[in-house]
Amino acid sequence: MVQAYILIQTEVGKAAAVAGEIKDFAGIISAEDVTGPYDVIVRAEAENVDQLGKMVVAKIQNIDGITRTLTCPVVHL
Repeated sequence: MVQAYILIQTEVGKAAAVAGEIKDFAGIISAEDVTGPYDVIVRAEAENVDQLGKMVVAKIQNIDGITRTLTCPVVHL
């Protein structure tokens, strides 16, 4: 399994709605609305990097109100 943090910027006032919608997706461990340069931080897992990418591009980036995402895969050093 591959896990990643997905940092999301949203339109003003959309963070809670975006986090609430993402929480229901398969593979999402957590989705929290936060303060700072990003509005939502998601922890996700997928079978492999390709599946993770598909989740981000096909599902998460299609949510209304999202303006930008940054995917940070978890590494074990």
